[in-house]
Amino acid sequence: MKQTPQAPTAPAKLVIASRESALAMWQAEYIRDRLRALYPQTAVSILGMTTQGDQILDVTLSKIGGKGLFVKELETALENGSADIAVHSLKDVPMHLPPGFMLACIGEREDPRDAFVSNNFANLDALPAGSVVGTSSLRRESQLRARFPHLQIEPLRGNVQTRLRKLDEGKYAAIILAAAGLKRLGLGNRIRDLIATEKSLPAVGQGALGIECMTNRPDLTALLAPLHHADTAACVMAERALSRALAGSCQVPLGGFAEVEGTVLRLRGFVASPDGKRMARAEQRGTTADPEALGNAVAQALRAQGADEILAAL
Repeated sequence: MKQTPQAPTAPAKLVIASRESALAMWQAEYIRDRLRALYPQTAVSILGMTTQGDQILDVTLSKIGGKGLFVKELETALENGSADIAVHSLKDVPMHLPPGFMLACIGEREDPRDAFVSNNFANLDALPAGSVVGTSSLRRESQLRARFPHLQIEPLRGNVQTRLRKLDEGKYAAIILAAAGLKRLGLGNRIRDLIATEKSLPAVGQGALGIECMTNRPDLTALLAPLHHADTAACVMAERALSRALAGSCQVPLGGFAEVEGTVLRLRGFVASPDGKRMARAEQRGTTADPEALGNAVAQALRAQGADEILAAL
């Protein structure tokens, strides 16, 4: 029988740094509650923070420096000791962490798919020509433009509730969001259609939670071990290696999605021009024992199809 770690091995208190959006706080509270259950004698609290990415809402992320804007303030809190760990949506975590930081734990993945949300239409195929579809993601935009050149794709920023409000105000015929965020916030009823990964390849790390800490805190890695999900970690490591090899960020229309099939790891990836007219796709299988090698192999396969030329043109 698996024993609960003894309280003396856990610290007296643990502070979690989190963005203050509803989704980020849900994620931080989820990790807080898991840790409280594991280590009842540890006082676990949340330090809510507003990041640059939360403050600048009138410009697409790709134009203001990318998703790293959602993590910099949290990393500062880790560095100066005002927090011990930071909880992130992994798709918001840059592919290269600054020196001194590490992902200590990767939690089990929620639904990784993109969700179609609309008040008047059942799915993307039902949208009439000229319909306005909102998304903040170049990855989604390129895939939408490739499949539905007759639709009008417009930028959509803000937290989940803000994006839903803009839809409800009639500014969009439909919006595309991550299914995981909607489900975690209890808003799964807003999903009209879950878009198959074959039709909209997810973002690297989509649906998974990452817990970051300083590299000089191996005690935290041991503390977080019960929350670590090996299969999700293998998938995410393959996806991140693919993105890293192609210099991926939210400034690049790139998708990567890995799945575990027994001991086999299947990774699909694509790189596209924002208009969807040029697209390189690749798929390979490897082992869960060496996910990064698989990520690098898929990156090489994409390069063989002209990925570098597509990226150079951006």
